[in-house]
Amino acid sequence: MKIHVVDSDARGAGGRRPATVWRVAAAATLLMGAAGLARADVVADWNATATATITLAPGVAPAVTEAEQRPIYQVDLATLHLAIYDAVNAIDRRHEPFAAMPTTPTRGASQEAAVVGAAHGVLKGLFPNRAGVYQAKFDAYVAAAAGNAAQQRGLAIGAEVAAEMLAFRASDGRLTPASYTSTLAPGDFVPASPAVVNPFLPFMKPFAIPAAGRFRAPGPPALGSEDYADDLNEVKDYGSVASTLRSADDADLARFHIEAPPTFWTRNLRRFATDSQSIADNARLLALLWVTQADALQGCFESKYHYRFWRPRTAIPRAAEDGNAETVADPAWAPFLPTPNHPEYPAAHSCGHGAMAEALRIFYGTKKIRFTEDSSVAGVITPVRSFNSTDEAVREVADARVFGGMHYRFSTDDGAELGRRTAKWIGKRFFRAVDDRDHEQDEDDRGHDRSHGRH
Repeated sequence: MKIHVVDSDARGAGGRRPATVWRVAAAATLLMGAAGLARADVVADWNATATATITLAPGVAPAVTEAEQRPIYQVDLATLHLAIYDAVNAIDRRHEPFAAMPTTPTRGASQEAAVVGAAHGVLKGLFPNRAGVYQAKFDAYVAAAAGNAAQQRGLAIGAEVAAEMLAFRASDGRLTPASYTSTLAPGDFVPASPAVVNPFLPFMKPFAIPAAGRFRAPGPPALGSEDYADDLNEVKDYGSVASTLRSADDADLARFHIEAPPTFWTRNLRRFATDSQSIADNARLLALLWVTQADALQGCFESKYHYRFWRPRTAIPRAAEDGNAETVADPAWAPFLPTPNHPEYPAAHSCGHGAMAEALRIFYGTKKIRFTEDSSVAGVITPVRSFNSTDEAVREVADARVFGGMHYRFSTDDGAELGRRTAKWIGKRFFRAVDDRDHEQDEDDRGHDRSHGRH
C-alpha cells in the first residue's frame, strides 16, 4: 500500500510543508506493510487497539459507562486521538494544543510513551470493562519502560492529558432520549422499522464546531421542482434492483461502499498514519481526521432529522403524491441495495468523504494525493480502489449511493459540501502551527446562512 503526495509544492496549514510533503517530494513513499505496524507507527497501532475496543461485540463485557452503553466509533476515536495529539504536542510544541495542557514536565519525554499513556487512559476511562482488549498491551509497554526516565515521563504526560480530555468530553449527550415518528406526508421519511439510526446524534456536544447545526445543509429541493424530478428519475433508473442501465462496474462500486462505517472508516483512515511520518505528524493528522469526521457526521445527522426527507424506496412508489408532473410512480420499485434506516438528506457517506477530503487537503496542502480505499464486502470484484486526488474519492462515493438506490444526487452533493465546510472551519481554528497568527475568518464563517438558490 502506497500513499503519494503528488503536488511537491504543496504547503499545509500555517504555510509550512508537513514533514511528509518534504519526504514525498523527494520520491519517498509512505508504506504500511502487510506483516503489521512498525514501532514508529505507534499512533496507528493504538488506533487499531482502540477500534477493536470500541467495536467489541455487544454482550462480551458488561456496559457500565455511557460509552460502553452506546459506543460511537467516530466520537470515541476523536476523543482518543485528541488526547494523543495534545500529549505528543506538549512535547513536540510545533502546533497549538486542542484542549489539554499537561503540568507534567515535558522536556526529554518520549513521544511514543505519551501516545501509549494517552490512548490507554482514554480507553480505560471510556471502556473500563473492555480492558481485555487493551490492558495487556499497555502493561507490557510499562514493564519494558521500567527504568527509562523519558518513557516514564511520556507515560505520565499521556495519562494526565487523557484525564483532561475525558473531563472535556464528560456527559457528551450520547444517551439523550430521542425517537422519530413519521407524519406519512409526502416528502417525510418513513422508517423501515421503529429502530431509526442515530436520532440522538444531533443532541450531542460537538468537539470543535459551536453547534451541530452550524453548517446545516440548505435543504432538499421542493417536491414539485425540476431539480427534484431530475434526481429522483436518475436514482429510479440507475438505483433500481431491476435496472438495465446500471453497468456491472457501477454495481460493484455500489457494493464496495456498503461496508459498515465503523470498519470501513477506521481501517481506511488508519492507513494515513504511517511510519514514514514523525509521531507528531501522525498524531496531528489522525486527530484532524477524526475530529472532522465526528463533527461533520453530527452535523449531517442534525440536518437529516431537521429535514426528515424521504428515501427513494418510499418516494418512487409514491411519486403520484409529490405534485410533480415529471415523476411517475412505480409501486414495484425497490433499491438495488439495502437502505439505511435514517432520513435521506444529506447523504452521510458523502458528509464523511467531504470531511476527509478537506482534512487531507489541510494537512498535505493539496488535493492531489494518490491513495487507496479498500472494502471488506464479500463478492466485490474490485476490493481496492485507487485515487489520484481526494475529489475523485468524493465523486465515487456519490455515484455509489445513487447506483445503490439509497440517495438522490442533490443529497450526495450537499452532504459532501457540509463535510468540507465543517473541516475547513476546524482547520482554520485548530491544529495550527504555533507561528500561524492569521485569524482571518473564511467565507464559510461570514456567509454560512447564504442561500444556495435551489428552492
